[in-house]
Amino acid sequence: MTKTFDTIHLAIDIQDSFFSAPYWSAEGFDKFRANVLNLINGCKALNIPTLQIIHIEPTGNWSKQSGTCVPMEFMPTDLDGKFEKTIHNALTDSGLAEWLAEHKVKNIIISGIRTEQCCETTTRVASDFGYHVDYVTEATHTFEMQHQASGTVYSAGEIKQKTELVLQGRFADIHTVKSLLAKYSP
Repeated sequence: MTKTFDTIHLAIDIQDSFFSAPYWSAEGFDKFRANVLNLINGCKALNIPTLQIIHIEPTGNWSKQSGTCVPMEFMPTDLDGKFEKTIHNALTDSGLAEWLAEHKVKNIIISGIRTEQCCETTTRVASDFGYHVDYVTEATHTFEMQHQASGTVYSAGEIKQKTELVLQGRFADIHTVKSLLAKYSP
């Protein structure tokens, strides 16, 4: 008989590939790492499984041949499952959607790298598939970006605020690690 889980936590793309990306910045990374570990440990204490998602591409530093498509060294090795994806969302090409249905999951907690890209896209798709999503922004990491047309540079903090703005009330509930763990505590 398949075990069911009301809630699961996704740790998205927390992998070494980012260290060789041209936009990599360690700004805010130590805080992100601490928050992710607190979230994983808190979920474990609440019997909420954490599933690791790894992004794979055919070539470059996102390919399996690069040797960088592995969890960052700080990630626990005893997580509850691992899925590989080749597109921005973690559900539609990884086998995760089928796993979630088989285990009768209703709620998904999101953390990982990049806030506005794979984390946000997974949130939107999960919401569209009918899951309730809790987005833990402080347990996501991203990098400053420059707008192509205007040249305006947006900080990682500004990008995170924009993500919260467009997700809240439409696709997810926005949480800190503390508020998320309090929500699921008995």
